[in-house]
Amino acid sequence: MAGLAIAPFIEVFRWSLQPIAPFTWFGFPISTLDVVATVRLCVVLRQVRELMQTAHAAKNGSSKEIEDPSFVKRLATTLLVVYGGEAITGPMLGMPPSFMVSGIVPVLYGTVQAIVDSLPSVPAPSAQLELPLSILDGLTRAYLLCNLIPPAVTTNSSPLLASSPWTLLVTSLITANAGFFLVNLFSFLNPTPLQIQTPPELLPYGWTTTDLWCAPAGTAVYALLTHAQPFWADLRGLIYELLLGAATQEKPVEPVDPETARAIVAVLLSALFAGKTAKNFGLLPQPAVKAAKKVKAKAKTQ
Repeated sequence: MAGLAIAPFIEVFRWSLQPIAPFTWFGFPISTLDVVATVRLCVVLRQVRELMQTAHAAKNGSSKEIEDPSFVKRLATTLLVVYGGEAITGPMLGMPPSFMVSGIVPVLYGTVQAIVDSLPSVPAPSAQLELPLSILDGLTRAYLLCNLIPPAVTTNSSPLLASSPWTLLVTSLITANAGFFLVNLFSFLNPTPLQIQTPPELLPYGWTTTDLWCAPAGTAVYALLTHAQPFWADLRGLIYELLLGAATQEKPVEPVDPETARAIVAVLLSALFAGKTAKNFGLLPQPAVKAAKKVKAKAKTQ
């Protein structure tokens, strides 16, 4: 049953990670997943930006503080989301950030940003729209957490960093989240001039945000399944020994192949994002509503 859920994700990854035309005509290794992830991010940022502008106008009226639309500011916001975390972790790992090595992906984001900005409108976020897109978010996030982040640690020239599970988790946490953290810190998405504000991650219970903790969790699951570092191989062997007893001592636990492990992470992330969407749009029953219904039902029976 688990294989039936994972197999489609494996095939989708295989198909979507193949370089596509017209990029291949010029020797650029841009895949379908790259393009779809770029469009998804640019559209989401425009949706958030428009929602914040509507909320600001409703609260303050036609305030003079609202800035004129700026493509440069919007592009800077997008690139900060994409590369903000990498710009922090890269120097710590002794590696240049990818945008310093090649300009192909930054140019792709700039082009898609211009196209999305030129659209007359984009659909507002809704449960009907976001629930199916949770699968897409699971795929793109799994690719980041399984393919892009771990090699920066496990193939590092420093043996101390390459073998450290703590380095792997911290790198995943910062790389995946620092971009949005900086965008919120400096209020890039607000329609007003830039100003420092408290990011949601630092507000009460901000640490419970799914997007925040799913990054190190997803990388940890992938590392555990693939034995990305000696620690994870030992930990998986210990888990099997505790669950299955001494039988596992006769035969070492074999690592899962990277494609299957990545698909498992994608399934888990898709489920998490679907749950987050259901919660945000009120699709899950609220405890207070349940209690009120119980009281109402009890009153009717009396």
